[in-house]
Amino acid sequence: MKMSTKGRYAVMAMIDIAQDTSGSPVSLAAIAERQDISQEYLEQLFAKLRRAGLVESARGPGGGYRLARTADLISMAEIIIAADEPLRVTRCGGDAVDGCVRGERCCAHDLWSSLGRQMMYFLSSVTLDDVVSKRNLALAASIKQTKDRYIRKTA
Repeated sequence: MKMSTKGRYAVMAMIDIAQDTSGSPVSLAAIAERQDISQEYLEQLFAKLRRAGLVESARGPGGGYRLARTADLISMAEIIIAADEPLRVTRCGGDAVDGCVRGERCCAHDLWSSLGRQMMYFLSSVTLDDVVSKRNLALAASIKQTKDRYIRKTA
């Protein structure tokens, strides 16, 4: 799986804003400092997040950004897509075959394309509120149990 820095940083910044319970706009300088991300980079990302309707800006002293919707209505997939960064699992562009093996589907193309779709389904089902509330930890435990069962079966 390949997710760009843009996608990772957009997710981190949105979580940072969602964790702020003051209701006041959060400045990019504060996010940059807490997350160790360049403020200039965040400015570019937040222009995209604003255009996608995920954040609203407040100007002037005490200005910054706040969520445009409640955190339970914003999915991780929306954030990544807003950053213009699709997840790539294949060498080619998703389900297309451009750049695959000599212009044809490689032997694992359908597997990797399906995996990419499943990841986006998963990210569409996880909200910003889920992450802030750490509800995804139950999922991690479920994945570990499945992995442990697989290891026992194959051992």
